[in-house]
Amino acid sequence: MSLFKARDWWSTILGEKEEFDQGCLCVADVDNSGSGQDKVIVGSYKGYLRIFNPHPVKPGDEVQPEDLLLEVQLREPILQVEVGKFVSGTEGLHLAVLHCRKLCVYAVSGTQGNVEHGNQYQIKLMYEHNLQRTACNMTYGPFGGVKGRDLICIQSMDGMLMLFEQESYAFGRFLPGFLLPGPLAYSSRTDSFITVSSCQQVESYKYQVLAFATDADERQDTEQQKLSSGKRLAVDWVLNIGEQALDICVVSFNQGVSSVFVLGERNFFCLKDNGQIQFMKKLDYSPSCFIPYCSVQEGTINTLIANHSKMLNVYQDVTLKWAAQLPCIPVSVKVANFQDLKGVIVTLSDDGHLQCSYLGTDPSLFQAPKVDSREINYEEMNAEMKELQKIIREATKTQDVLPESEKQRDVTVTAEVSPDLDEESQAIDSEVKAGAVPSVTVKITIQSRVTAQKPNLAVCVQAPLAVTCDQFVFGDLEPDSSETVVLSVFLKENCCPSELEGTCMVSYNIPTGIPRVAQCNFSLPLKLICFPAQPSKAANHKLTIDTNKPPVSFVTIFPDFVDPSEGDQANALGFEFLTGSKTTLLASKTSQRYRIQSDQLEDLWLVTKELIHRLEVHFKKQTCKDFACTFSGSIPLQEYFELIDRHFELRLNAEKFQELLSERAVQFRAIERRLLTRFKDKTPAPLQHLDTLLEGTFREVIALADAAEENQANMFQAFAKLKSATHLVIMLISLWQKLSTDQVAILEATFLPLAEDTQELGWEETVDAAVSYLLRTCLSKSSKEQALTLSSQLSMPKDTSRLKKNITLFCDRLAKGGRLSLSTDSATQQTAVIPGGCATIPESDLEERTIIPGSTAMFSSNGQITKQKSKPGLSEDAAEETKSHEL
Repeated sequence: MSLFKARDWWSTILGEKEEFDQGCLCVADVDNSGSGQDKVIVGSYKGYLRIFNPHPVKPGDEVQPEDLLLEVQLREPILQVEVGKFVSGTEGLHLAVLHCRKLCVYAVSGTQGNVEHGNQYQIKLMYEHNLQRTACNMTYGPFGGVKGRDLICIQSMDGMLMLFEQESYAFGRFLPGFLLPGPLAYSSRTDSFITVSSCQQVESYKYQVLAFATDADERQDTEQQKLSSGKRLAVDWVLNIGEQALDICVVSFNQGVSSVFVLGERNFFCLKDNGQIQFMKKLDYSPSCFIPYCSVQEGTINTLIANHSKMLNVYQDVTLKWAAQLPCIPVSVKVANFQDLKGVIVTLSDDGHLQCSYLGTDPSLFQAPKVDSREINYEEMNAEMKELQKIIREATKTQDVLPESEKQRDVTVTAEVSPDLDEESQAIDSEVKAGAVPSVTVKITIQSRVTAQKPNLAVCVQAPLAVTCDQFVFGDLEPDSSETVVLSVFLKENCCPSELEGTCMVSYNIPTGIPRVAQCNFSLPLKLICFPAQPSKAANHKLTIDTNKPPVSFVTIFPDFVDPSEGDQANALGFEFLTGSKTTLLASKTSQRYRIQSDQLEDLWLVTKELIHRLEVHFKKQTCKDFACTFSGSIPLQEYFELIDRHFELRLNAEKFQELLSERAVQFRAIERRLLTRFKDKTPAPLQHLDTLLEGTFREVIALADAAEENQANMFQAFAKLKSATHLVIMLISLWQKLSTDQVAILEATFLPLAEDTQELGWEETVDAAVSYLLRTCLSKSSKEQALTLSSQLSMPKDTSRLKKNITLFCDRLAKGGRLSLSTDSATQQTAVIPGGCATIPESDLEERTIIPGSTAMFSSNGQITKQKSKPGLSEDAAEETKSHEL
């Protein structure tokens, strides 16, 4: 914030709810009074034209009625106002007003009053031009070196420059490569127009080149006919500034020298008239408008730049000379001379705050009174300090910064899942090939203790599941009120989900304006994606879960899948998923074991998870606290690696399709350009089978796009299967090693880092980096491994061999007693390096193998790993260290 403020000399508020912009302000002696005193001309988007003559009795006075010389409402919005010699036969100043589809030139005159009401002013329309195109802005000047008059150039919204020689229309030219209009200025010294194109380039066009170029109307009417005298519009010079421009000003304070000033979004440029950069200034704020106003020293130019922080900065070239605080953000700034004061800064804001101010300081007449000396009472000071600290603590508690407990939450959201499937399915656009796709109803209730402003509810389930409606918008909730919504969840894609869970999230604002979020999770029933089927005896994949309690009848724990007529003798249960695959659940009659088997590895996950969950709930109801599940079988790494290879193969195919599509698209555009050239040619030439080649290329592009889309769908299903298999492996490892909740969370963060898989960041490289980090920190065997540096970037690997090797080594370390931990106080973590990628891990003889076994023969029942014979005379760990040094 500046120490100084712009001193208010005269100010007023224009109209009510009117809007103004850059071209709506102009200062000039518009009534040709000859006194050299400027008038302030303002036009608004509502069509009001106002002319002011500020002369306050003393600085800071309110506006007087006689300060407003003229106020008239025109029929159309006013885009820009300018004052110049626009009428032929006279060198008097006239007012040009630019509307969207019209240009009007007025004469402003005043009649001296004989009474105390003062002079009377009126405007007279001299001529007008109806525009065929929507105008954007305009500039004026002695185009072509004419003497004693000004010509007008209007830039349309579609890039046409329309030039008017006062009362008559001269010609129109289209700017080449036009997209959006930019600021426009005229340089009288070089007789050229300067603008900034959408390519973020400053471009200069000579008036003579515009005059002799092909006429825009003729070129548009007859595209293929070229005028004998017409030439292609060529740019005089171009300068790339790398950003969009807010305004352009051309000034010439010294004879024979002119400068082009360009105000960008983050930089301020001063160019010579040939396009070379004279100097530039990088701004540390967002500017709003500017004006170069004088040269107080030879070879320098002073400039006013206003910004969105309500600051007005004065620069001498690139040196900041003064900064002043403004009461508003100006969109236009001018420098005017009035009768009582020269060099007044006139600013206009977008909401109509018009102010005339000057720089400097006023002397302060305030003198601080003398302070009476008194003795300090320390007891009173301590008591006051304690009271203030108590107030601060109470205020801090009510700031709503820290999360509140569940009982004290302002808004709570709960979700209730119906125990039964919908009688009439609510599934919409499901791709599942099953005859009837079931759906289940979820009832969500939002309760508010206080006023909740603009609450929004978002319901999210992981694909391939979907909801009938996932976004809800409510009005403000009153205290102790509630809102309830009902929706349905169903299986949309033709593959099994990896999780049967959903999330409800409510975002709202409390009355103090602080945004808050409340959320809850809900679980979906297994029967949403499968139904009872006949158990199968044979299967490719089998898992056995051990428990420490006698087996429970499936009628008890799976009442929704077992027919009650079978009684307690039901020890086999079949599940058929909507996608067509089957899974069988068996309970041992003699031992405390359960077997899950299926032809697909990923189909074992949801049934196994549901079994363990229902067993835990069953024994919890019986107040049995020592129930536990264990897994003593073998981790199915080989089958898991096959799913990884399948997913990675589809990712490679996606890259190949992308490259082929890019090549065919380039070929297609090249053929199009050649055909276009042939069609534009005056003399028809044979196509030489270009049309056949174009059609063939188009068919190849469509076929490749369809293949890429099909590959994308296959990759989505492969990633869903990979996530399900990953969940299964994580659960088996946790049961095998009896991991704690924190260690299971580390496993999930390592193997399930992504909710969605993309080509830029895929599952393989992310998991490889995470596993490598754990192998170098909590699972490392020596400080040498910890000192290894890792890559700082994640990139798609060439194959999955390193990933599979690291996962195998990860399980090997866990089998040898390694423990997962992210604590830096661990004895094995000495100089852990935080990775961004992964590198090859020199390790034991597991890496010496050409084939990394991940099959069921990998892990034995007691958790040991079958290893090759180590060197004689060395222990197993010593043999591994030796091989690490040999690598």
